[in-house]
Amino acid sequence: MRRDSFIVSFFLKKNQLLKNGDAPVSMRITVNGQREEMRIKKSVKPSLWNQAKEVSRGKDKNSRELNDYIENTRIHLFQIFTKLEQDVKKITAEILKNKFFGMDDEDNKTLLVCMREHNKQCRQLIGIDYADVTVRRYKCCTRYLQELIEQKYGEQDLLLKEVNREFVKNFEFFMKTEKKCQNNTVIRYMKCLKKVINLAIANEWMSRNPFARIKFHEVEVHTDFLTQEEIDKIYTKEFEIPRLELVRDLLILFLRSLCKIRLRENAKPG
Repeated sequence: MRRDSFIVSFFLKKNQLLKNGDAPVSMRITVNGQREEMRIKKSVKPSLWNQAKEVSRGKDKNSRELNDYIENTRIHLFQIFTKLEQDVKKITAEILKNKFFGMDDEDNKTLLVCMREHNKQCRQLIGIDYADVTVRRYKCCTRYLQELIEQKYGEQDLLLKEVNREFVKNFEFFMKTEKKCQNNTVIRYMKCLKKVINLAIANEWMSRNPFARIKFHEVEVHTDFLTQEEIDKIYTKEFEIPRLELVRDLLILFLRSLCKIRLRENAKPG
């Protein structure tokens, strides 16, 4: 039987320096060529890091604690890997990561893991229960959540039990300020998050609803219509590119069809 290949390595995020000048240390788990990367809540001065040996050269307390953590982590991950092999269990980089961080237990389920599991199921239901645009919205929501968690909380993910009302309000603020989302767009993403939270509550992975007493209020959008003068300009516009001429003709045909529908609706007896 073919054995699974397993590698664990450590490296610095030198392009994401902390305020004190330290670089966060990240861990990469590789199983059969598939990788999972995550921060380990440790940092070190870039000048002290020895990438060849994946340790700090420093003799200070922080360096000693970091090196001890790296060594213990390698041992722990190898023990998990060996146990899965002995039990003839499926081994992937994600499984090793989840077991190492205790995320395979229902009490330790995390927000982004649940979001991604939900999104994966939605992708399989495109054209059945979901439209492609809806699935893409859930994917974008997950990406925004990950960015918020990394920026504000300094984590790769959050336990579901850590998702509270404050986190929900922080997510709303993040989308409005960092992502420049308009009110109605923010509400659509908030509803994506709320759906996954409701599923977690239904599965008893969460005991409290962080959306309790939070109301959504969409803003009415007023649509501006083309004037007859603008339509005439489009109709008489000359294009050198045939493709653009085709687009113009299709638009005019659509507008004519729309006008006929409106005229028929207005002609119906009250």
